[in-house]
Amino acid sequence: MSDTLIVLHTAIAIIAIVLLIVVAKVDPVISLVIGTLYLGVAAGLGFEDTIGTFVQGFGDIMAEVGLLIGFGVLMGTLLTAMGALQKLVGLLLRILGPRRLPYAFSAALTTIFPAIYVDVQLVLASPLARSAAPRIGPNGLGMMGGTLTAGILVGYVFVVPGLGTVAIAGLLDVPLGTMLIYGTVIGLPTAVLTTFIYGQILKRGLWNNAKDEAHFEDMVLGSPDAVAEEVREEGRDVATPEGDPSVAEDARKGTPAATERQTAHRSPPLYVSLLPIVVALLLIAFGAVAEAAGVKSPVIAFLGDPVFALFLGLLGAYLLAWRTLTNEHVEEAMHKGFNATGQILLITGIGGSLGAVIGETGLDKILGGFFSAEAGTPDLLTISLAWLIAAILHLAIGSISVAAITAAGILAPILASIEVPTVVLGLAIGSGALFALQVNSNFFWMFETLLGLTTQGTFKALTFVTALASVVSLILILALSLVV
Repeated sequence: MSDTLIVLHTAIAIIAIVLLIVVAKVDPVISLVIGTLYLGVAAGLGFEDTIGTFVQGFGDIMAEVGLLIGFGVLMGTLLTAMGALQKLVGLLLRILGPRRLPYAFSAALTTIFPAIYVDVQLVLASPLARSAAPRIGPNGLGMMGGTLTAGILVGYVFVVPGLGTVAIAGLLDVPLGTMLIYGTVIGLPTAVLTTFIYGQILKRGLWNNAKDEAHFEDMVLGSPDAVAEEVREEGRDVATPEGDPSVAEDARKGTPAATERQTAHRSPPLYVSLLPIVVALLLIAFGAVAEAAGVKSPVIAFLGDPVFALFLGLLGAYLLAWRTLTNEHVEEAMHKGFNATGQILLITGIGGSLGAVIGETGLDKILGGFFSAEAGTPDLLTISLAWLIAAILHLAIGSISVAAITAAGILAPILASIEVPTVVLGLAIGSGALFALQVNSNFFWMFETLLGLTTQGTFKALTFVTALASVVSLILILALSLVV
């Protein structure tokens, strides 16, 4: 099959998925399956290979993130049931206030906790974002969703030890220390500026609570009542998000929110409650740093493995929950966690199937052959071209890391003929790979479900924000290239 037809069928498949979900209101799972099967058959894989690749892609993504999702979601539901995350939100709100919280959150996620594994970071940070959202304002969930996007994914492509950053540096032979310095110079202002611009756009009517938020009643990743109660315990009189004094009414009726408050006084101190998350993150970071430093040990590899780290966190949260809550409440929290996990795993796995089928079409080789002939262009155009290669690959493949790695692989052989500093070229690749994360990424569906958004809301808080961050960072990189 000709290269043109492969590109055409890939575009048709992705557009069809978007239209089925957004216009026809078809369930995302069914839409993804239809688009994936069409692409495989239309691109010439054949019926048998299409199904085989579909199943293989599902299995591969489950092997990579399935346990991470399961352990992380269960840990989040247990900590929320104990009120730990709501207490943390109350503390952050007292220190920073609702206006400064998104900026501090995105800056911290980008620079202090850069995403080694974005799936892990999303699972751990989404309960906090949902808990803080009611205190931000009427568009709180949209704002915190965009904040998570800017914080997690900008750090992923610019700041060491973000996986995308490390991969680009390795393929282009850029020292990690150099990448860390330049990446931080670009990453931090990108995250903060993106958060600011997105917040201003939200104020002008971008967000629609009724259409953009899914209002999942079974999700226990942060209740507005619990947040209000935690702040009240510190002596502040806070109204509920709607301005309706429903807290007292909940208490009289014995609703779940009231039950949660009745057990809150028995919860451990905040620093103890957060130990499961802190220990898990420290173990993951320890393993990554040790690997980057060339320290190899079976014990270090075991302790720093994300699956083991999250399981240890889950075990700690489970033991704390048994000491804090009744058996009934522990079982209820676990049940809700299992329900949420099943939904996330199914959508995530099918997103992996789509990526696998796209990979089998050979689209990356097509683009590589087209762009490799463009070496020797002016510096600013070269940077823009590197950005464009990575952006197109990401739109087609649906994986930031795969797009970044593929783009770096395309450009690495022609580095000798490019006068742009290699680190700047690497930053441009990371910026392009960030562009417009959308439905062919499993992260899109994880984000939608963990934040409690509709597909339309996810396009706004994730796809739009990654496109915005990508453009903002490209402008900063072009400016940087003029002085280095």
